Order: sequence, then C-alpha cells, then structure tokens
Amino acid sequence: MPMPSFTRRHALKLTAALMPTIAAPALLRVSPARAETWPGHAIRVIVPYSAGSTTDIIARIVMESVSPKLGQTIIVENRGGAGGTIGAQAVNQAPADGYTLLVASSGHTATPVIYPKAPFDPAADFSGVALFGSVPNVTLIAPSKGIKSIADLVAASKKGHLTFASSGAGSATHWAAERLRLAAGIDATHVPFRGGPEALTEVMTGRVDFMSVGVSSGLSFIRDGKLLALAVSTKTRASVLPEVPTTLELGYANSDYTFWNGLLASAKTPPEIVKRLNKEVQDALARPEVKERLAPQGNELMPLSPPQFDAMMRTEIAENLALAKAANLTFN
Repeated sequence: MPMPSFTRRHALKLTAALMPTIAAPALLRVSPARAETWPGHAIRVIVPYSAGSTTDIIARIVMESVSPKLGQTIIVENRGGAGGTIGAQAVNQAPADGYTLLVASSGHTATPVIYPKAPFDPAADFSGVALFGSVPNVTLIAPSKGIKSIADLVAASKKGHLTFASSGAGSATHWAAERLRLAAGIDATHVPFRGGPEALTEVMTGRVDFMSVGVSSGLSFIRDGKLLALAVSTKTRASVLPEVPTTLELGYANSDYTFWNGLLASAKTPPEIVKRLNKEVQDALARPEVKERLAPQGNELMPLSPPQFDAMMRTEIAENLALAKAANLTFN
C-alpha cells in the first residue's frame, strides 16, 4: 500500500512550494489595511513647553479641531524644560507610528547651538508635518522699571547690568531676545525658566528685567497695564498690537525673529500618515471658527508642504549656527 504515503509526501511538497505564492499576496493585503485604519486609537501630542505658553495655546486650538476629523481623541501633554529638548526627545524615542507627535516652535532649530550634545538631530530625526503659522514675539518690561522704549533699554544696560527671562535655554523666547540683544548691543544676562508663564511672572514682579515672548502669552498683561510692550520682532507691525513698533523700524538690523509653531513627527513615520495629518491641519486652519480663535494669538498662516517645512528647518539650523559663531555665543 505505498500509494497513500507517496500522495501525502507529494501533497506536502506541493503545499510548501505554493506557500510563498499564497502568503505574499496575503501580506500585501494586510499592510495597506493597517495603514488605512490609522488612527486606530488615541493620539498623543507633546508640547515641550508649559501649559499656557503660546505654543501650547495654539496647539490646543488646532488639534481640538483636527481630532473629530481623525475620529480619535488627541491628548495634548506638556513636557517643558531644557529649551524644549525634553519633550522632543520623548517623541524621538516613541515608535514612529503616528501616535506620538510633537508641536514645536522655532526654538527647535536652535537646538544644535544651545544643546550641541542633544540626543537627537532636530532635522534628521523629525519630519515637518504642518505649520500652524508664525506669531509676533514682543519685548515686554514691567512699567515700574521706568523704561519706555528699546532705546531706554539699551541706555539702562550701559548704566547697569540687566537680566532677561525666557521659557528655557534654546526656546524661541530665548533666541528672539538674543537676536535683539546682539543687534541693539544690550548687556544682559539670560535667566531661563521652565516655561513662559513662570518667566512672565518674574518680569511682572521686576525680579527679571525684560522678556521677548509670543504676543498671545503677553497680550492680556499688556492690556491690563501689568507689562509694557517695547517692540515686536516681526518684519511688519503685529495686527493685534498696531501701535507697537518693530525692532527693524527702530533701526536694529537683523533683530527680527520668525516665531513659528507647527506639528512634527518622527522622521520614520509613514509618509501617508504625514500626508493625512498635513491635510487635516490645513483644513482646520481654514475653518472660520479656528481662525477666530487664533486671531487673538496674532497667528499668521504659513502654508508650507512637509518638504518645504523640512527645508525651512534645515535653513534655520544653518543660520542659527552661523549667527552663534559670528557673535561668539556659548551656552552651558
């Protein structure tokens, strides 16, 4: 009775021979299905600055509008400190699956200058997803200081050493103040804090002399007379503070600073996820209700594609490194 044994043996060989042919199409069918089901659960968005900062405010407005379009909850988590590098590293260490994202500001591109030994490369390890826009940075000081202009600030620094606050070394608030300080020749020492609100409190009390911060964080204090706006760092005057001059029109060349905010992902995130996120963010920014909520923040749209966003970050990194070298800036 050899036939059954022969048949089974050949049947097994035939099955083994066919398995690659059968399995391959099955795998091809599974992979797109997984991509199509993203997002399958809640998404975590890390803001590397404290709650109430300009970046945090804008992130929450935009992502709140994106959430229902993705059909998932978006959890905004604040991880401040070290100029935004703590939050950025948390995203860098997370799986590149589109479920852990970063909302960064232009301080992100100052990392190679401020933290040359940072455990990540701000350009190579991250992909630009979508820019929310740019926000004017405004230089603020307590009225009790008796300083009413940038010229007064410069003069005061000649008479006695000043201090300036930021939301952390390497943050956008730090870099904006450094550009103004260098351009105007202001002698002042940097005093970093964990976040913008803490820094603003110290400036209001007069314990720290001045600060350059996103207008959305400082506007209410300006309106209440608790802080005086000396200048904005944009190339043109801010629509929410039309009476405040720019640092450029005051004659301080190269003092302007583009304070952008945007959504980033791990560089290894699937491109289809980056594309979907870009679309949903751009759609959210175009909605009248979102525009209305962003208006008090002074947000100016910057509709760049992900590749253009990446190119902008690389350009800024090169410019920041060049500026630090030319000005002989060193950071601990």
